[in-house]
Amino acid sequence: KSDIEGMKSGMNDMKSDIEGMKSGMNDMKSDIKGVKSDMNDMNGKMQNGFDEVHSEITIMKSDIKDVKMTLENETNKNIRIIAEGHRDLNNKLDNALKIENEKELLLIRLTILENEVNRIKARLDEIA
Repeated sequence: KSDIEGMKSGMNDMKSDIEGMKSGMNDMKSDIKGVKSDMNDMNGKMQNGFDEVHSEITIMKSDIKDVKMTLENETNKNIRIIAEGHRDLNNKLDNALKIENEKELLLIRLTILENEVNRIKARLDEIA
């Protein structure tokens, strides 16, 4: 009988061990479910973050396109107009300087001619 009782006791110990293992496995299942839930939450947050970044990039692309269009259609055109006006001003300045140079030469010639006329007058006064 003692062998039977020993076997019963051993079986009870095994049942207890199995129950402990079942309890441990249930705890592990619960922990795994918690980790899985946390990972799903993290995945959702990451997806929201990616969606926000994508939205911001789309807005930035649109802004860059607007800036490019402004550069092409307004800024570059205005710079070209200013450059053409500057060229015209340079041409006008060159013409004005040319006239000024001619004016100086004419004044010099006039002074020379006046001096010659004065010498001729003086010479005529001597002769007459």
